[in-house]
Amino acid sequence: MALDNLIFAQCILYFLAFVFGFIAVVPLSENTEDFGGKCLLFTRGMWQNENITVSKQRYIVEEWGPESSCSFITFVGIASLILSAVQAWRLLFFLCKGHDDSIFNAFLNLLISSLVVFTVFLSSTIISVGFNMWCDSITEGGSMPSSCEDLQDTDLELGLDNSAFYDQFAIAQFGLWAAWLTWLGIAVMAFLKVYHNYRQEDLLDSLIHEKDLLLGRSSRRGSDYKTGLI
Repeated sequence: MALDNLIFAQCILYFLAFVFGFIAVVPLSENTEDFGGKCLLFTRGMWQNENITVSKQRYIVEEWGPESSCSFITFVGIASLILSAVQAWRLLFFLCKGHDDSIFNAFLNLLISSLVVFTVFLSSTIISVGFNMWCDSITEGGSMPSSCEDLQDTDLELGLDNSAFYDQFAIAQFGLWAAWLTWLGIAVMAFLKVYHNYRQEDLLDSLIHEKDLLLGRSSRRGSDYKTGLI
């Protein structure tokens, strides 16, 4: 019964990881489309006057962020999405059929979930740090009268659609950090399952050993009894 509860808890966590992965991937994909493939993470630029006579300022991008940053984050989100869906379906099948993982599969799940915890944490850190650098750049470190959120309503005249960048990355950050917490819980559950299987295997070995001892004592008593009769 305790094992069924553990499998059910794992199934719920995998489902949550799927939901949070979906929440992260959708706005990231939308932003990639809006920005024409350019990555705003770690982007550097400054506000400059359009000309000497007009005081109107325009944001000039000095260097766009590396596209590999956005690609990596999106890849991790999609991988988390697919893996959590497969694992949730597999555990749901086990729960319905009354099956369980072997010791090797349980240990393999622990390794995979630990790797996912690391990669999701890395991608969450990248998106948070990179987006803060972008916001510091367009607000000039907070010296601008408008906040980063307010500037998404301003046409930055970059030749792309920047009307929702703040909302997109705020949602993506929430999805990734929530997914990281969920995968951390999955890794803990996987460790508990490995520990439970190890204890069961240990108990089984002890019972077999005790059985062998009892059988050995019985055979010895039988041989001693026959020797006494002779």
